[in-house]
Amino acid sequence: MDATRGTDNTPTTFAQEGRPLFLMSACLAGTCCAYDGGAAKEEVAPGADARVRLVCPEVMGGLPTPRDRAEIVGGDGFDVLDGRVRVLTHRGEDVTEAYLAGARRTLRIAQASGAVGAVLQDYSPSCGCRQISDGTFRRNRVPGQGVTAALLLRNGFQVVAHHEYDASIPFPPAPAAPPD
Repeated sequence: MDATRGTDNTPTTFAQEGRPLFLMSACLAGTCCAYDGGAAKEEVAPGADARVRLVCPEVMGGLPTPRDRAEIVGGDGFDVLDGRVRVLTHRGEDVTEAYLAGARRTLRIAQASGAVGAVLQDYSPSCGCRQISDGTFRRNRVPGQGVTAALLLRNGFQVVAHHEYDASIPFPPAPAAPPD
C-alpha cells in the first residue's frame, strides 16, 4: 500500500486518517540506498500508527547506489540552495545538480502528499538536519543542514534528525517551549 493512499487507492486525507503523513529517509527503514550501497547504521521504526512516505533524495536526483561519498564544501545546504557552494565527491566531481534535483523532487512529494515534515538521516549532505560533514572528507561533523533538509525547512516543513525521532510521540512532536 502506498503511504499516501488508502487500501481502495483513494487519496488519504488527514480527516480520514486522523494523523499527519511524514517523509522518512528510506535508508532509515532498511532500504539499501546509502552512498556505500547499504542502509543506515541506525534504522528507525516508525510508530505502528504512523503514516510514512519513504524518500531518498540522492537516488531521486539521479545518483546511483553505491556512489562516491560527497560533502558540501564550504558551507551547508542553504548555501547550496543559494548558489554559494557546491556538493563535491571525494574525487572532486561536482554533484550539486543531482543534490538539488533530489531536494526539489522531495519537496514536490512533501507538498503533493500533504506531509507535515520529515525524519531524516542526520550527517548526510542531503538529509542532514542538525549536522553535516565539514567538507574536508575527514568525517568531521559541524552544525548545519543538508540540501534537502534546507529546502524543506525553507518551505515550512518540520525536519527531525533520525536520532531525535521518538515513535511513541505522534509526528510532528510538539515544539520545545521557549526559554524564559
